[in-house]
Amino acid sequence: MISSRISKRYAKALLSIGQEDGNYQLYGENLRAFAKFCSENKDFFRVVSTRIFSAEERKQVLEIVLERSDLHPTVKNFLRVLLEKERIAAIDDICEIYERLTDEISNITRASIITARPLKSDAMVKLEKALEALTGKKIKSEVTEDPSLIGGVVVKIGDMVLDGSVRAQLDGLKESLKRGG
Repeated sequence: MISSRISKRYAKALLSIGQEDGNYQLYGENLRAFAKFCSENKDFFRVVSTRIFSAEERKQVLEIVLERSDLHPTVKNFLRVLLEKERIAAIDDICEIYERLTDEISNITRASIITARPLKSDAMVKLEKALEALTGKKIKSEVTEDPSLIGGVVVKIGDMVLDGSVRAQLDGLKESLKRGG
């Protein structure tokens, strides 16, 4: 696997082209679709990402897939460059970095929301609006469940953690009782 620093260079290069021609969001969608295709087709990914096969064989296999895809020509060329430079194995990392970079320029931040039970849709909307007011950015949320929270919610945005879980409140109460008595 190549370093994330190199992956970031490739992601930034594609993003720069996308910003110039106004298609950066489309390129991100295409990149995600190709990464998903790779994860769903392990044999294909193994062929194009390892040196077991010759460079010419890997190129032929990639071309067959690209010809049948509806990816934008710029993304197809980008994937050809990744293959040529032996970087296609890092497609997931490049895709993830690309998404983070597009979020930054679109004023979007990602929030990891952990709940004890599923949130009702109106509660989720209120929570996202409150987080948008707090951060000043649009929120993309990913919700997971953790029954050990007992109740409440934990929100992680970047380095910030907002813990409103019952478990955290009980732990705080326990600490207060230990110190006070």
